[in-house]
Amino acid sequence: MAIARIRKNDTVIVIRGNDAGKTGTVISVDAKEGTAIVGGLNVHKKAMRRTEKNPGGLVDREMPIKLCKLMPYDAEKKAGTRVKCGENEGKKVRIAVKSGKAL
Repeated sequence: MAIARIRKNDTVIVIRGNDAGKTGTVISVDAKEGTAIVGGLNVHKKAMRRTEKNPGGLVDREMPIKLCKLMPYDAEKKAGTRVKCGENEGKKVRIAVKSGKAL
């Protein structure tokens, strides 16, 4: 089984598009579509119908971003980094190429 480059709860940086240079935390990943939803990024207005729980009107929602536009964020180097596979105490882990630390 291949190790995913970006997973849920990872901190990522956007490398292309309107939100380029901004960081956020991954809320969900859809590997089949090749997209991820990142908290606070790629926010659009969506018209919602009034329900008992929702008052209705325009609501800000995070929309999916293509995985090719995201990079794992290395807090130590304060930049995006590539990821390689490695082992740590007999377990497969993702290792940041720039700092050499496990993600």
